[in-house]
Amino acid sequence: MSLYSIFNVAGSGMAAQSLRLNTVASNLANAESVSGTPEGAYRAREPLFATAQKQQLAQLGGGNGSPGAETGEGVQVLGITESQDAIPQRYEPGNPLANADGYVYGSNVNPVDELVNMISASRSYQNNVEVMNTAKQLMLKTLTLGQ
Repeated sequence: MSLYSIFNVAGSGMAAQSLRLNTVASNLANAESVSGTPEGAYRAREPLFATAQKQQLAQLGGGNGSPGAETGEGVQVLGITESQDAIPQRYEPGNPLANADGYVYGSNVNPVDELVNMISASRSYQNNVEVMNTAKQLMLKTLTLGQ
């Protein structure tokens, strides 16, 4: 892995954690929202990540891929999933969104889980920034070796 590809890997990690932070913000903003139907209630969202794979051809062996030819090249966002946890219902007959039985349906966002996700994403983002800074310092030190 070259030093330049380190920037690509760390950059994709930063983009993924930024998306994760945006998703957490959306979840926290809708944590107390209610709806008149379970289908209309806000469901917690979470990004789904995978390692981005780059297929590399073997230098020898007729161009066939050798075992271990796939190497991680960063983070890929596969999509945003919605939580399948149960939607809580509350009896609030005075609420204008209440159904005919007087129930409203809240979101299934757990604010404590979201705060933990926020801290984790923030620290992961900071770690990727440190990786980029370290790679930059290594490149600068390499340039001064010939002096």
